[in-house]
Amino acid sequence: MKKYSVVLCAALALCLLISCGTKSEKQKVAVVISTLNNPWFVVMAESAAASVEQLGYEAKIFDSQNNSALESDNFENLIASGYDVILFNPTDADGSISNILKAKSAGIPVFCMDREVNSDDAATSQILSDNYSGCVELGVEFVKALNEKGKYAEIIGLVGDNNTWARSGGFHSVVDKFPGLQMVSQQSGDFDRNKAMEVLETVLQAHPDIAAVFCGNDAMALGAYQALQGVGKADKVKVFGFDGADEVVDKIKEGKIVATGMQFPKVMAQTAAQFAADYLRGRREFPQRVPVEVELITAANAKEY
Repeated sequence: MKKYSVVLCAALALCLLISCGTKSEKQKVAVVISTLNNPWFVVMAESAAASVEQLGYEAKIFDSQNNSALESDNFENLIASGYDVILFNPTDADGSISNILKAKSAGIPVFCMDREVNSDDAATSQILSDNYSGCVELGVEFVKALNEKGKYAEIIGLVGDNNTWARSGGFHSVVDKFPGLQMVSQQSGDFDRNKAMEVLETVLQAHPDIAAVFCGNDAMALGAYQALQGVGKADKVKVFGFDGADEVVDKIKEGKIVATGMQFPKVMAQTAAQFAADYLRGRREFPQRVPVEVELITAANAKEY
């Protein structure tokens, strides 16, 4: 009987230790990013994870590699692993909704960063750059730089990403008002530097007389600049980007790229991380969309960045 009591007490003590250990474990936040192949998204991912950890929670980054099937696998794995919150940079405005709804059904809130999904009933909140307004400003700068006339090409981002069309729409809301400006090509570069380089190489073969190229992000602007260097036209064709990447800002200072729109990935990441912490501490009401301002960078102000 005495031996049985000792065993029972030991078992109860072990259960108590396990229970206490479980309660003391940090709550987990997943950071799911569309691709870590782009330095801009690396900054966002690392900023989000660091902010989450500073707020006292565990964070882990998942890379979807711009692949919707891999994104779906990531969601299934982190739902099964018991994550408490997801900070999410979607691969597709429509296709990513189902993954958010899976998490929502499992009781896991999702906060979107930078990229929007076409639903007001899926994500808990979406923290987004004001892409349209930022590209309106770029459109004005584009018109000035070309003196309202000339042929140009546009390299857009991922076709399924709302940012692609918000940026293109903001740009065209200005540029299309000037009949002297003629778009001879609009092709997707998937927000990828190498693909944009290949796209512009092909465009230049058909339209060697373009005066400018507008790119939906800075990675593509750098690819476009490389293509122009390859044919000796880097000083003849004006390049415009969007993001505010360090390399592009440096090239603006050097007069090699005309302008870009400065986004603030750290602001979006930190806001999403704070929202995650607020949720875990009991908050339940969040704005569906939180716009983050974009700043125009040209040779006139590049030294400030």
